Amino acid sequence: MSEAGGGRGSGSPVPQRAPWSLVAATAALCLVSATSVGTAVAAPMSREEKQKLGNQVLEMFDHAYGNYMEHAYPADELMPLTCRGRVRGQEPSRGDVDDALGKFSLTLIDSLDTLVVLNKTKEFEEAVRKVLRDVNLDNDVVVSVFETNIRVLGGLLGGHSLAIMLKEKGEYMQWYNDELLQMAKQLGYKLLPAFNTTSGLPYPRINLKFGIRKPEARTGTETDTCTACAGTLILEFAALSRFTGATIFEEYARKALDFLWEKRQRSSNLVGVTINIHTGDWVRKDSGVGAGIDSYYEYLLKAYVLLGDDSFLERFNTHYDAIMRYISQPPLLLDVHIHKPMLNARTWMDALLAFFPGLQVLKGDIRPAIETHEMLYQVIKKHNFLPEAFTTDFRVHWAQHPLRPEFAESTYFLYKATGDPYYLEVGKTLIENLNKYARVPCGFAAMKDVRTGSHEDRMDSFFLAEMFKYLYLLFADKEDIIFDIEDYIFTTEAHLLPLWLSTTNQSISKKNTTSEYTELDDSNFDWTCPNTQILFPNDPLYAQSIREPLKNVVDKSCPRGISRVEESFRSGAKPPLRARDFMATNPEHLEILKKMGVSLIHLKDGRVQLVQHAIQTRGFVASSKPYNGCSELTNPEAVMGKIALIQRGQCMFAEKARNIQNAGAIGGIVIDDNEGSSSDTAPLFQMAGDGKDTDDIKIPMLFLFSKEGSIILDAIREYEEVEVLLSDKAKDRDLEMENEEQPSSENDSQNQSAEQIISISQAVDLVDQESPEESSLNSHPESLSPADSDNAASLSPSEQTSNPTEDRETTSLDGECTDLDNQLQEQSETEEDSNPNVSWGKKVQPIDSILADWNEDIEAFEMMEKDEL
Repeated sequence: MSEAGGGRGSGSPVPQRAPWSLVAATAALCLVSATSVGTAVAAPMSREEKQKLGNQVLEMFDHAYGNYMEHAYPADELMPLTCRGRVRGQEPSRGDVDDALGKFSLTLIDSLDTLVVLNKTKEFEEAVRKVLRDVNLDNDVVVSVFETNIRVLGGLLGGHSLAIMLKEKGEYMQWYNDELLQMAKQLGYKLLPAFNTTSGLPYPRINLKFGIRKPEARTGTETDTCTACAGTLILEFAALSRFTGATIFEEYARKALDFLWEKRQRSSNLVGVTINIHTGDWVRKDSGVGAGIDSYYEYLLKAYVLLGDDSFLERFNTHYDAIMRYISQPPLLLDVHIHKPMLNARTWMDALLAFFPGLQVLKGDIRPAIETHEMLYQVIKKHNFLPEAFTTDFRVHWAQHPLRPEFAESTYFLYKATGDPYYLEVGKTLIENLNKYARVPCGFAAMKDVRTGSHEDRMDSFFLAEMFKYLYLLFADKEDIIFDIEDYIFTTEAHLLPLWLSTTNQSISKKNTTSEYTELDDSNFDWTCPNTQILFPNDPLYAQSIREPLKNVVDKSCPRGISRVEESFRSGAKPPLRARDFMATNPEHLEILKKMGVSLIHLKDGRVQLVQHAIQTRGFVASSKPYNGCSELTNPEAVMGKIALIQRGQCMFAEKARNIQNAGAIGGIVIDDNEGSSSDTAPLFQMAGDGKDTDDIKIPMLFLFSKEGSIILDAIREYEEVEVLLSDKAKDRDLEMENEEQPSSENDSQNQSAEQIISISQAVDLVDQESPEESSLNSHPESLSPADSDNAASLSPSEQTSNPTEDRETTSLDGECTDLDNQLQEQSETEEDSNPNVSWGKKVQPIDSILADWNEDIEAFEMMEKDEL
């Protein structure tokens, strides 16, 4: 028998398939019942300590929820550092992150069923009355279909589920008459226009008041959506249909899932991250279990549990087999290419994959769940929280942590499956870290950087919807909860839907369409509960024996580097220079860096930084026509030999780049069409390729948010000509001022008096997302400042660059396990292999001038993909 369980072990009789409704009801419960099978590997936590920790969770929730209600309500979210509410349009735009906000008191709705789970029934009743009295769903605001579905529709349905449960008990909610359900139905109809596509995949955004495509809707022009965005609807939409009898919701959600299944890559059985909603073509062809795909897999399995439709289980098992074959590299889960699944697509993992061990528990595959969870826990013990992304050798890749609950979710499910008190200790660590590092006077603040402990002024609604729910359930005994939690299934936002919906309003045809697309081996599918005697041998050290080899996995995080060193020693060659061995006073080490175009600078605080010379493009700017750059330019003479300005939207970045390149432009600047967006508040953004070969694109491209882009546009209106400098490094313009003061021709002097010089850092070449060998640079602008001819160099290094410990990754010399030679050589080769037909004006400067010229570490941010991070 495989570790996946399923009752088909060797020597065991093959069970008959249970009636579909019974299977749906038992599938969510069978693993939970395994608690009594596993023997504790350590002294069990006392009832008193569990109660103490449970009460601590209740106090923490009160602190978060109370401050939201006092300082933020009716706003969507609390800003815990400034003790005020976050209202869409009144705060600087954060880009796509704000698409969750719809001016509908998001945090209150998201917290409804949490109140009941935490036995706060009076507060729940009061909260429901507030929702019915105050919340308006008819706002003129563009929201994410995905986020609105899982948070708002799911929150209303979860609230309704527990409201009718309380009403049946006879003490609370006696006045309730399905009002939350009616609101959910109203919201469901508002989301339906998003499905008006030929494929059935929904548009990623919709205007709550005006829908799609109307001029006043300000949306409906998108072409792409993420797989999770289109595939994480079935639970909420099916529940809405089952509750109300309106079958249209479940039909639309099923159609979207059917289309995704049909478009999977047939040879690997994997799906990509981003798909074109009109053609069904994969836009991003990397595949994993983290951001952009995660909840698609989750909802296939849970749709089977809730609805009892065999096809959902068959599809999940087919995908799961591919995941374990290609993506799972225990204890790691690494993205691969759907067409070349043996080739890794990236060398880092994102925090959202922390949900996967919990899903594996529901599947019954306990061993890899324990392994991955333990690896994640070791990362948390090192950084106090799980960084938003970390590398395969467990270094921080993206340092933020927005108080995500996925690890707590997996911890809860692993404890329920194994009964191992070790997971209670893990939960205790999570509580301690939240109180020690994230707690502030007005709530809990997201971590801006897990290394420095700096905070961000945000407390997302999912923190209250999920984190406190899972932590409380982890320590609660059955009698601590006023209803049977095992009668419900958790949505991806931890909202509760009753399992009895599986036998209610069964008007949807459950034709098994899976076999229409592929021949399936029925032996791959498990129809009953796992055989717990096989899953949990009579060995009290079962789970511990799986965890033990991973105890030091984070500390011993350079196995490949170590093997290379050993091999070099055996061959008599010198080992590569590693960060832990680097000495700033060693001439040989400095010479190695110099050969790679890297220099060393000494900072005033005693630290050292490694910096590398960068590529540059300089030229005058001109607006392209059409401004979106999505078709052949009608003004090629205007952009010939210049840097073209184009607006984001309507087509892929690669298409824009090709059109301006064909018109003779030497570079391009894409300005965000999201009015008010700013690099100060928006997350890092990557201009990706279009899924095709982008080697034909030879010009540098830069993305600017609206605020920064307006500086250029305003300068064009004021001056006759505007010249910009595109660079992939933050550039200090004091040195440029010294160069400008050198004698120049008369024409140059005249031009300087009539032009505006703007320094823009970090231009990026478009990269093909299919090619992991290619690198992409951070397109987040670090330096953008106009200066007139009398003050051609005005920015100091401190003005150009934010605190490197807070805003960007740095090359560490503090003993972290880093193959320095390999890292620097790879980046050097990437730049040297750039287009030979373009002159980048690469200059070599002495070490003592580097500090005045460059202000960024050698290890630049790899771009934050535009996904659900």
